[in-house]
Amino acid sequence: MHAALPYLAGAAASYVLGSIPFGFLVARSRGVDIRTKGSGNIGATNVFRTLGKGPGILTFALDFAKGLVAALAVAAAADRLLGPVGADLPCLRLACGAAALLGHAFPLFLGFRGGKGVATGVGLVTGLSPASAGVGLGVWLAMFLAVRYVSLASIAAAAAVGVAAWTVMEPDPHRVVPVVLTILAALVIALHRANVARLLRGTEHRFSFRGRSPRPSGAGRLR
Repeated sequence: MHAALPYLAGAAASYVLGSIPFGFLVARSRGVDIRTKGSGNIGATNVFRTLGKGPGILTFALDFAKGLVAALAVAAAADRLLGPVGADLPCLRLACGAAALLGHAFPLFLGFRGGKGVATGVGLVTGLSPASAGVGLGVWLAMFLAVRYVSLASIAAAAAVGVAAWTVMEPDPHRVVPVVLTILAALVIALHRANVARLLRGTEHRFSFRGRSPRPSGAGRLR
């Protein structure tokens, strides 16, 4: 049981951290319930589209920090106070980061209806493997610049991180880290299922740096 304590405590603290709905709180500070606007999502893209650049960027930074702080600071505290876990520290970091992502997607404070985990996932992967995060960012930028669909770019980036977990990260003899990261990437993709449906119908909004997406049209339908 003692060996499991750092994982249990670290994951529990990280889940609570991940459950903090920063997008909801940022919008609420402007007198807006973000759940009733745009896509209804509490993530940075909907905040950006609804309230503009400043709140959107702030939401992304705070959601990113949840994953990064969980993977690094919370894991380090659990290791120091309840460990040490020794060579298993990467697995502890993964457990804490994964719990933060689950907290963001299924937040305790909003009836378990949260965001899609992209920014928090980026923070998690950055804490575990900056090289893998760089792969995901590169794929996201390339896809976004090509099509200007944040959802499609996020799906492509999640898939790329799932592959990078097996090819870029340091070898894991137990394969726990790549397996879990692949599962988390699949979860992020699954959380975009409504976006996929809109992409197929040609009704997904393209991103606009003016803070509001152009009206979708049938011409934007994926073929």
